[in-house]
Amino acid sequence: MNSLLEVSGVSVTFDGFRAINNLSFTIGPAELRAIIGPNGAGKTTFMDIVTGKTRPDEGKVVWGEMAHSLLRMSEAQIARAGVGRKFQRPTVFEDQSVSDNLVMALRAPRSPFSVLWWRPKPADMDRVQALAAEVGLAAELPRKAGELSHGQKQWLEIGMLLAQEPRLLLVDEPAAGMTLAEREHTTALLVELAKTRAVVVVEHDMEFVRRLNCKVTVLHEGAVLAEGTLDHVTKNPQVIEVYLGR
Repeated sequence: MNSLLEVSGVSVTFDGFRAINNLSFTIGPAELRAIIGPNGAGKTTFMDIVTGKTRPDEGKVVWGEMAHSLLRMSEAQIARAGVGRKFQRPTVFEDQSVSDNLVMALRAPRSPFSVLWWRPKPADMDRVQALAAEVGLAAELPRKAGELSHGQKQWLEIGMLLAQEPRLLLVDEPAAGMTLAEREHTTALLVELAKTRAVVVVEHDMEFVRRLNCKVTVLHEGAVLAEGTLDHVTKNPQVIEVYLGR
């Protein structure tokens, strides 16, 4: 299988604490993957490294068919190359409509001058409609983003990321604070998105991970402790000891 993202031998130390310790794994081009593990296992640091926020002390992070090194790119270049990241707290423009939020996120020419004169064309508005439908907000386009429920804001932010046409989506704890119905919609949305791109979900909620029904990577002390189906990794004695037994 060709990999879209390959992390190999990556380590990073903060003030003597080894947050990532010789971490290696790969993500395929259209794959849904869950990453679990105790607090301090390196889940957030892993995302920081892939998105260029943190530079590792050693190792390689290779991207795409042309095997480009993400470690040589800035955060903005990595985003343009197709890596999108959704943080735990949704960051949407609360005073703007859902439609306006999606318009702002579209891949338009973004030089300082072009932004001043850029106006959405009919094709852009068609794309906004399609994005809203994809994330389940077709009926909410005229509403202010600040009026949306917590779950709806999360879907809007996913829609804004999709507007950038990412090939890899990194999603941090999407189920947190959602109602049961919102969680079910989020599960279906992530499963659907992973048919055409890679989606990596960092999550604590085991029930949510079970519903995703995907390969699971367990991190512990900055390295891969176990990998496989959720049933497989949750039977692993080491995983039970360091994570599930607590």
